[in-house]
Amino acid sequence: MDESVRKSVLAAVPSLRAFAISLCGNVDRADDLVQETMVRALANIDSFQPGTNMSAWLFTILRNHFRSEYRKRRREVEDSDGHYADSLKSQPEQHGQVEFTEFRKALAQLPSDQREALILVGASGFSYEEAANICGCAVGTIKSRVNRARTRLAELLSIDGVNDFGPDEQTRAVLASGE
Repeated sequence: MDESVRKSVLAAVPSLRAFAISLCGNVDRADDLVQETMVRALANIDSFQPGTNMSAWLFTILRNHFRSEYRKRRREVEDSDGHYADSLKSQPEQHGQVEFTEFRKALAQLPSDQREALILVGASGFSYEEAANICGCAVGTIKSRVNRARTRLAELLSIDGVNDFGPDEQTRAVLASGE
């Protein structure tokens, strides 16, 4: 590296540090930002145009890096003591996939008129009246088909009550243990 470029870089460090502190409000974070700016500048020194303003080039690198880090940190949750991470729980996905496959198989076993009524009312969100208009039958017929379809699905899936929905007993116990 040319000695004049080296001197220009070193001469800009105090101003860069002051600028970084004004951006961060934290001396340690500002020092890290200046250090990262220096690393990036030296790694890309061949892109610097001799005869132009070295300080302006370095300040641009610092500001761009600060903004990138800021955007990244906005999506993160600070959790230095680990309490937030300990509170996060999620149900394993494999159970849901197995249950969905079982549901699709059970749904396929329903008579087509019941399956159609259940999908229109239960999955597509149509009212009983709208489903009746779509199917060209009476509202009572749709209500009956939906009721029979739900009852048959519950039998096929061995669902006895509301507690049979969602995670199994073991998974519920694990999820509840962290509360």
